[in-house]
Amino acid sequence: MDYTVDELAGMIDHSLLHPTLTDEEMMDGCKTAVAYRMATVCVKPYFVKKAAELTAGSNTRVCSVIGFPHGNHAIKIKVAETRLAIQDGATEIDMVVHAGKVLSRDWPYIRRDIAAVNKACLKGGAILKVIFENDFLPDDKLKIKLCKICNAVGVAFVKTSTGYGYVKSATGDYHYRGATPEDVMLMRKYCDPSIQIKAAGGIRTLDDLLLFRSLGVTRIGATSSVAILEEAKRRLGLPGFMMEPQENKGY
Repeated sequence: MDYTVDELAGMIDHSLLHPTLTDEEMMDGCKTAVAYRMATVCVKPYFVKKAAELTAGSNTRVCSVIGFPHGNHAIKIKVAETRLAIQDGATEIDMVVHAGKVLSRDWPYIRRDIAAVNKACLKGGAILKVIFENDFLPDDKLKIKLCKICNAVGVAFVKTSTGYGYVKSATGDYHYRGATPEDVMLMRKYCDPSIQIKAAGGIRTLDDLLLFRSLGVTRIGATSSVAILEEAKRRLGLPGFMMEPQENKGY
């Protein structure tokens, strides 16, 4: 096998974004991310300061979300939210693009939106991941244009999904795909080599992670992080370190 458990843990943003998570669950999630040496714990904006306290001195950084989950905040609010998150201790920012503006093909607005948040990140010493929410985008040309804008702005990452981009079907039901190999391959093709790719949404097993890793993904967002890493240990013949089971809330 061409991986170590620490290498896989270093690819995971442990997601704590479900709207019903309690403060106790948020704290437990932060402790879990630290115990497994995950790349980051991805938390709601109000919890950034506490997450920074809980991860202090560890290998796990704090990521926060901006304009989450639909990206429709005014640009100045996204910038203010970014500045506050960085001030509170976030070193990585996952920002959602304005879905309606993308579908309207208002590309000057989208570029201003991404550039303004990226500027705030760079000034604060953080990195930006731009979430496309591909479930909302029926035309690959929209995704390609977003890749080109991200190239021009010079962001650190592009990201497939929020994990919460449910689309209403003709029957009235809501469906969600999340990260797909096809979208990741398209994003890798049209983004500059310097831009990394984060896949999120529906990545729940070790095989899911390994598939996306083989396609060039360097980071995933997941709630099933413990199950993924424990399976990696089993396959490598290593002793487990299963913490208290946690309900799988979110992507």
